[in-house]
Amino acid sequence: MRALCGLIVAIAVALSSAALADERGTQDEAKAMALKAVEYIKSAGPEIAYKAFTERAPGWADRDLYVFVVRDDGLTVAHGGSAVLVGKNLSNLKDVDGKPFILECLAMKAPGWVEYKWRNPQSQAVESKISYVVPLNDTVVGVGAYKQ
Repeated sequence: MRALCGLIVAIAVALSSAALADERGTQDEAKAMALKAVEYIKSAGPEIAYKAFTERAPGWADRDLYVFVVRDDGLTVAHGGSAVLVGKNLSNLKDVDGKPFILECLAMKAPGWVEYKWRNPQSQAVESKISYVVPLNDTVVGVGAYKQ
C-alpha cells in the first residue's frame, strides 16, 4: 500500500512539473519575440507598438513571455508584465541580489542576454530570468524567459 501511495505521489509530481514547463516560455521563444518586437516598432512606429506591448495585444504576450522597452535614460516606455512600470525610471532598479540589471541592459551595444531575478507574473514568485535584449535607437527592447 505504501509503495502504491509513493507511486501515485511520484506520478502527480511528474505531471505537475510537466504542466508547469508547458506554461513557461523558452529562451528561444523569448529571443524570437524580442526580434519580432523590434521589427514591429520599425514598421508600426513606437507609439502603436509600445501600446500593443503594454496592453498585451495578441502576439505580444505568451504565457510568461512579454515585451519591455526602456529608453537609454532609464524611462520605461512599454512593459507587458506590469503596466504600472510605464513612465517610471528604472535605471537604478536592482534585483533581489543587488544586481543593477536595467543598467546592464542599457549598456548593451549588440543584442544579447542579461540574467537577473524578477517576479513571475504567473506564479507571483521571484525567479531567475534571462532576457534577450536588443538595442534599438535610444531604447533597449527585451523579452525574458524564466529559467526552469
